[in-house]
Amino acid sequence: MTTVQFYQVTGMTCAACANRIEKRLMKAEGVIEVQVNLTTNKARVAFDGTQINDQEIIDKIERLGFQASLNVEEPHTEKTVLLQRFILSAILTLPLLWAMAAHFSFTSFIWVPDLFLNPFFQLALALPIQLFIGQSFYIGAWNALKSRTANMDVLVVLSTSAAFLYSHYLTFATIGQPAEHLTLYYESCAVIFTFLLLGKYLEAMAKDRTKNAIRQLHQLQPKTANVLRNQEIREIPVEELVVGDIFIVKPGERIPTDGIVLEGHASIDQSIFTGESLPVEKWQGHAVIGATVNQSGWLKVQTTKVGSDTALTQVIKTVEEAQLSKAPIQRLADEITDVFVPILITIALITFAAWYYFFTAQAFGQSLEKAIAVLIIACPCALGLATPMSILVVSGRAAQLGILFKQGKYVETLQKVDTVIFDKTGTLTLGKHEVVDIEIRGWEKEAFLRLVAAAETTSEHPLAAAVVAFVKARGIRIPTASSFTSYPGYGIQATVEGQSILIGSPKFLGSKNVDTTLVMEKVEAHAAEGKMVTLVSINDQFAGYLVLSDMVKEDAKPSVQRLTQMGKETIMLTGDNPFTARSIARQAGIGRVYAGILPSQKAELIRDLQAKGKKVAMVGDGVNDAPALMAANIGIALGTGADISKDSADILIMHGDVKGVVHAFSLSQKAMTNIKQNLFWALFYNVIAIPATMLGFLEPWLAGVAMAFSSVSVVLNALRLRNSKIG
Repeated sequence: MTTVQFYQVTGMTCAACANRIEKRLMKAEGVIEVQVNLTTNKARVAFDGTQINDQEIIDKIERLGFQASLNVEEPHTEKTVLLQRFILSAILTLPLLWAMAAHFSFTSFIWVPDLFLNPFFQLALALPIQLFIGQSFYIGAWNALKSRTANMDVLVVLSTSAAFLYSHYLTFATIGQPAEHLTLYYESCAVIFTFLLLGKYLEAMAKDRTKNAIRQLHQLQPKTANVLRNQEIREIPVEELVVGDIFIVKPGERIPTDGIVLEGHASIDQSIFTGESLPVEKWQGHAVIGATVNQSGWLKVQTTKVGSDTALTQVIKTVEEAQLSKAPIQRLADEITDVFVPILITIALITFAAWYYFFTAQAFGQSLEKAIAVLIIACPCALGLATPMSILVVSGRAAQLGILFKQGKYVETLQKVDTVIFDKTGTLTLGKHEVVDIEIRGWEKEAFLRLVAAAETTSEHPLAAAVVAFVKARGIRIPTASSFTSYPGYGIQATVEGQSILIGSPKFLGSKNVDTTLVMEKVEAHAAEGKMVTLVSINDQFAGYLVLSDMVKEDAKPSVQRLTQMGKETIMLTGDNPFTARSIARQAGIGRVYAGILPSQKAELIRDLQAKGKKVAMVGDGVNDAPALMAANIGIALGTGADISKDSADILIMHGDVKGVVHAFSLSQKAMTNIKQNLFWALFYNVIAIPATMLGFLEPWLAGVAMAFSSVSVVLNALRLRNSKIG
C-alpha cells in the first residue's frame, strides 16, 4: 500500500542539497517517489509502507547531514538566527574593511588606526567568523563530501579556508615586517561570510512572505464551536467535533467546520476560501464551508466533515503539494546544478594556475585571490531557486483566487494548452432551469401561476421545482392539489381548487384533446433556441405556457472571448440535444459544438484532437465529465460540481466561475515567464561573472556580494507574482 508523507527538512543550503536527498532516498527499497523543495524546506515521499517506514526515511535524510522530522509548521527561528549571525559577523568585519582601505590609493585620505592593520588583531577578528559564524557552511560541506557530492557550501569553504589559511601563514611567517606592507586576505573571508548571511537572511524573509497565503488559511480555522448537546449549547474545541454534531453559528462568527444547514438563513463571506467577492446566501439544505464568515443571520448546522476531511484542510494540503512538486522545466536547473560545482572547482584551479604561472610571476597570494573569487561568484543558488520560488508564489496567489493547482507541473503544462473544451450544463450554464417567459390566455397572471404551481408542487421533475421556485419568489400563496397523476415523459394531471389542470408537452395536451395549434409556431421557435416549453390546460382549455431555460453564466462569454484573445481554440461538448447546445454555444461565443455526446465519446474526441497534435484542457463539473477530465492534457473541474470530477481534475476552480479558467491560464503564463526570466538571469549572470572574475576584475569580497544578491534578485522577481494583475 502506497503511503504519502511530508517531512520538514532543515540544513539545506542550495539546490544540490535537495537533489542529493532525492537521489539517496530513491535508492532506498520501497521508495516510489521523492520531491524535495529547497524553498519550503519540505520533502514529499511516496513509499510502500510494508518495506520502509517514516523513521527509516528520517534516518536516511539525517545520515546525509540534514535534520528531518514529520511535517510540522516550520518555526520562525531561521530568520532570527540568520539575523543574529549577520549582525555579529558585520561588527567583526567592519574593522577589517576599514583596514583594507589603507591598501587603495584612492582611499589614502581615510585614517586607519594602527591596531586595525595589526595581523594578529585581524586574525582575532576573522577567527570567530571562520570557525563559529561560518560553522554551518563547514558542516554542510563535510556532509556533502561524505556523500561524494559537492554543493555551495563546498565552494564557500574551499575559498574562505584557502584565503584564511594563507593569511594565517603570512601572519606568523612575516613577524617583524611593517604591517602596512603585508597583503592579507582576512577581510575577504569575513566579507564573504557576512554578505552570504545577509543574502540568506533576505532570502528567508522573502520565502516567509510567500508562505503567507498558506499561513492565513491555517489561521482561519476557528478554535471553538457552539454545539447543541442535551438541549443546551456548549462551547467545545473544534478538535472534539464529530460527524453528526449540530452547532450554532451567530452573526460575525466563523463556521467551525463543513456542514449542512438545518435551520436559519445567513449571508456567508467565502472570499478568502473561494475568491468570490460577494457574500453567498445560505438556508436549509445548503452546504457551508468551515472557516468562512457568517456576516449576518443565524444558522443551525449539522457537521458533515471534520479534521483532515474538511474542505479547508484539503485546500491547504493541495496547495502545499503543488508548491512542493517540481515543474518539468526545473529538471534543467537540477541537471545544471549537479555538474556545476565540480566544473567550477576545475575552473578555479585553472584560474589559479594561469595567474600563478603566466600573469603574476608566481605571486601565490594574488593567484589564490583570483581562484577564490571564481569559487564564490558562481555558486548556483540563484539557479536552484529560479523555478521553485515562482511555483511557490503562484500556487499561493492561485489559492487566494480560489484556484488549486494540484501539482506544480500543471502550472507549466497549462500554458502549453491550445484547445479548451467546455462541458455545457453546470459549466457554461448555471445547471438549473429558470422561468424566462410566460404566455397566458384567458386567465389573470396570479391566478394562473397559483394553479400551475399547486400542480407542480406534487411533481418530482426538476422543471417543476423551477416553476414552484419562480412562483414562490413572487410571494404568491400556493394552494394544495386535491389529486395528482404523473405521466412520466409526458406531463402531469392535477385538481386544484376544483379546477382540472394539465401540464406537459404539446403531444401530451393533444392526447387529451386540447388544441395547441395557435401557439405551436412560438413553441417551436423557443425550442430552436434550446429552451424548454411547458404547456398548460385548465378545464380542458389551453391556458398558456411557461418557457424555461438553463441560463448561461454571466462570465461565460467574456471568459471565452479572453481565452480566444490568448490564442486558445474553444469547443463545447455536451450530451444535450443540438438545438440547446447550439443556442448555449452561441450565447457563450463558442463556434464549434459537439452535441449528443456520450461520456466515453468525450474522451475519444479528446484523444483524436491530441493525435492531431493539440494540447487539450477539459473544463467540466459533472460525473459524466470524469473520463474526459482524465483524458485531457489538463483537466479543470469547477468546485460546484460532482466530487468525482474534482478528484479526476488537475486544477480545481473552487468557486465555479468560468473566469477562474481564464485566471488559471493567466497565472500559468505569468509563472512560466517569471521562471524563464529567473533562469535567464541566473545563467547570464554566471556567463558574464565567471570570465570577468577569472580575468581579475572582481575581488573575492565583491564576488561574495554579487553572489548573495543574485539569489535575492531571483526571489524578489518571483515575489512580483503575488500582486500581479490577473485576467
